[in-house]
Amino acid sequence: MKERAAEVRAPKKRMTKAEKAEQARREVEEKIASFEGNDKVLAEKLHRIVTSTAPGLEPKTWYGMPAYALDGKILCFMQDAKKFGTRYLTFGFNDVAQLDEGTLWPTSFAITALDEQLEEKLAALVAKAVGR
Repeated sequence: MKERAAEVRAPKKRMTKAEKAEQARREVEEKIASFEGNDKVLAEKLHRIVTSTAPGLEPKTWYGMPAYALDGKILCFMQDAKKFGTRYLTFGFNDVAQLDEGTLWPTSFAITALDEQLEEKLAALVAKAVGR
């Protein structure tokens, strides 16, 4: 059994950093493609916003959700409505995000639609979260 486990893990160990990053990006895009209806449209827009605003973030799945990491720690993530039984997609930030404003600030946003103004607002939040 140990040998079989080693065989299964072996290809992953031999992947270059670039190959691992490409695989993680594909997994995130596949997860987004599995979303339904409006969540899929919103998640595709959010993915575009995050990757264009902060191209240095590493896309990866986190607890089965599309997420983006900074230095190996999850900075932001998406939760689709169906998986969590809610009526809206959620875009959230973890404590690694540099969003601090005094002693109270939002870290999660319910999203039912995105227009150009809201896309710009989210892009600004992502930029602030990574420290730009």
